[in-house]
Amino acid sequence: MRIIQHILVLICSVQLAACSGSRQISKQAQQLVINDTSLATAHVGICLYNATDNKYLYNYQSDKYFIPASNTKIFTCYAAMKYLGDSLVGLRYKTANDSTVYIQPAADPSFLHPDFKIQPVFSFLKNFKKIVIERPVFTDEFEGMGWSWDDYKDDYMVQRNNLPVYGNVMRVSKKENTISIMPSSFNYVIGPGTNLDSGFNINKEWDDNNIFILQGRHKYLEVPFVPKITEICRLLHDTLQANVVPDLDNREQGLNSLIHSQPTDSLLKIMMHRSDNFYAEQSLLMVSNEKLGVMNDEKVIDTLLKKDLKDLPQRPQWVDGSGLSRFDLFTPQDFVYMLNKMKTEFGWNRITTIFETGGSGTLNNYYKGLTGKIYAKTGSLSNDIALSGYLITKKNKTIIFSVLVNNHKVSATAVRSAVERFLTRVQREQ
Repeated sequence: MRIIQHILVLICSVQLAACSGSRQISKQAQQLVINDTSLATAHVGICLYNATDNKYLYNYQSDKYFIPASNTKIFTCYAAMKYLGDSLVGLRYKTANDSTVYIQPAADPSFLHPDFKIQPVFSFLKNFKKIVIERPVFTDEFEGMGWSWDDYKDDYMVQRNNLPVYGNVMRVSKKENTISIMPSSFNYVIGPGTNLDSGFNINKEWDDNNIFILQGRHKYLEVPFVPKITEICRLLHDTLQANVVPDLDNREQGLNSLIHSQPTDSLLKIMMHRSDNFYAEQSLLMVSNEKLGVMNDEKVIDTLLKKDLKDLPQRPQWVDGSGLSRFDLFTPQDFVYMLNKMKTEFGWNRITTIFETGGSGTLNNYYKGLTGKIYAKTGSLSNDIALSGYLITKKNKTIIFSVLVNNHKVSATAVRSAVERFLTRVQREQ
């Protein structure tokens, strides 16, 4: 009887400790985030899950939908980790003879991108005098659904396509009073009377690639170009010194040979650490191509939600790969589910390689005292801030968290700092 009493006391003590921990987190969330004066009028959702003990620690509006901004990349990253293999498919091909090759692009964003010094696809293609681009399997738009149209000149809204080259951007730089553009075959005009002493600015129409140099303060700009097939052929002709043509009739079949380009995780690490929208968009197109044989966001997202992600707590409205769209709607519980699934399927070593930790990437100015203890993805649009990831506590518990804040009217720094204070407290006390 005495043994049974001891066991009951122990069980009650554990339960009381757990309840006390949840109450403590609730108090901290209210004090440090929800009722913080800078967030008093914002919409806030919080979900904390103890992955070590398999139980929720705290939920506040965690089943409500929020615009997640770049936290959307977590879902894209999962799809890429699962379906792109160890290395990216650079292209599929079939040789007609020693001088002619037919290629089927695979949406690989690393081709001729300065992030990657080793270029297997380029090394392969430079052996041919004629390159025929087959099968226009890209059935989407260059811009994603719900993207802000007036951001088309900004480097964070690079247009997507089936055969990216040079990252689909022109790199415009100034040295003394000389302007240079890479790739050099792009045209530019310097406005009459423009003084470049202090720098430059640019103007261009949304649907063409002619650059107008104006007076400004920039020394370097990356400007997205419209990746029409004619433009891609022209750029490859200049780069490869080959006759590059599209075969829109799709006459050639059996393009089954593969050239791989980069290790998949090397791309995903940059995507997550830099929050690279272009890499995210192309990653989702690559998944669509490998899984469905067509490059289309809507189709691959629908497939993923019906199969791999059919058990999500709430079905999200997911429309693009990067989170640039304000049409994206996810719940904090969705992100906690997704992160737990990634940890289970891919393992901790892979997670910590791809996700950024405190003091690195877009967390460079935050969580510096939690390096190696937090691995997370940031997200930001005007008036929207998000952070979802993993927290290793002082008691060596793994807590999966998601904090989504929408419709704030203060600085992004104020919101991020409030969330940082909360999560730092949780890490220290749980």
